[in-house]
Amino acid sequence: MNPTRNFENQNIKKRIKRHVIGKTHRFFAATLPGHEPLCLDELLKAGIPAADAVAFAGGVEFTGRLYDAYLANLNLRTANRILMRLFTFTAFHFNQLEKALADLPWELFIRPDAVCDLHITSKQSRLIHTDAIGERVKKAVMQRLDADVFAGNRNRPGEVQQIFVRVRKDRFTVSLDTSGALLHKRGIKSQGGRAPVRETMAAAILRVAGYQAGEILIDPMCGTGTFSLEAAMMAKNIPAGWYRDFAFTHWPSFKPKQWRYIRQEAEKTITCRKTPVIFASDRDTIAIQKLDKIVCDHLLAGAIEVKEADFFTLRSRDFTALPGSPNRATHLNQPHRPGLIVVNPPYGHRLGSRKDAEQTVLRICQKLKHDFKGWKFALLLPDHGLLSKIPFTAAPHPLSHGGLTITLATGRIL
Repeated sequence: MNPTRNFENQNIKKRIKRHVIGKTHRFFAATLPGHEPLCLDELLKAGIPAADAVAFAGGVEFTGRLYDAYLANLNLRTANRILMRLFTFTAFHFNQLEKALADLPWELFIRPDAVCDLHITSKQSRLIHTDAIGERVKKAVMQRLDADVFAGNRNRPGEVQQIFVRVRKDRFTVSLDTSGALLHKRGIKSQGGRAPVRETMAAAILRVAGYQAGEILIDPMCGTGTFSLEAAMMAKNIPAGWYRDFAFTHWPSFKPKQWRYIRQEAEKTITCRKTPVIFASDRDTIAIQKLDKIVCDHLLAGAIEVKEADFFTLRSRDFTALPGSPNRATHLNQPHRPGLIVVNPPYGHRLGSRKDAEQTVLRICQKLKHDFKGWKFALLLPDHGLLSKIPFTAAPHPLSHGGLTITLATGRIL
């Protein structure tokens, strides 16, 4: 090995240890609008010392070490991604910007063999042209790494490393994505359904509806099973990111031993269930077959029971198993303990006209009131006005989903 190159590598390792691993950093957990308080609560419960954590519109900012970013990615169910704030500086013109960028130690955070994508936003600043800003950023990064990490990255193998540059009132904030693929991608499902609810939203809906990990959950229009899978992971205490990889594992500062230790500690808390407490059903045969395979492949059969059925044929006494019961069938005629029923009917253009939507919601509510009295409920509605059709008290929660504004109705069926 070239002695000069070896010396440079050793020097970079020392600088990484001092300035990246050994320092505290500012992180930002991005969320869907309205989910910030839920994410903040999750952050505090994940064992991350985030006493200075603050919820802003669009996410939660907190201070921690790289270890805490590992924990956040592994455990947060309602976060979309975790950004690490690398640099902040002010620049009023391009010469000033170029000098600031050239002085930044990019090599401490990005490997020369990385595959990078750059995202830039600029508002209320003298430097407003994002393409011109991007050219300067790319030039600075490539000069420091002595590698073209941007050219032809779509044809190169490997995890894409995303770099975010945000400019507000001439103040530049450069962040590195620690997550990789958005965190709703749990590594369980390869495809979504016709109108899939993202896993992060499903987790938030379960929290808002008052779901307690381990209580009975019915998902009678399950589709791809997002609600059921999220509840099963909660019931077994499986971390949200247990089945997937993250961008930080490809960083120069990544410590595999530390990551293995974090996973080993998390694995100790994963529980084994012999009796299902989550019941997923749908009248779509193919959807049920796919969900059943996912459940088996990820060792969730102990928590979820999957079957093909029409919601309007179900009765609450079909779901009366007590957690820990060796044989669910022996308890079908015993008094049940109400849990939570989550109903996600087809909405948008698939629900038809406003009149069709009203009739569908009325049928669902009549079924709930007749067969699930005493249960908590979460019902997704395509139109806020449909709340008036619910014959029992319901609390509304507006949600943004797939470009649509929908309403989550929660409460107890009385």
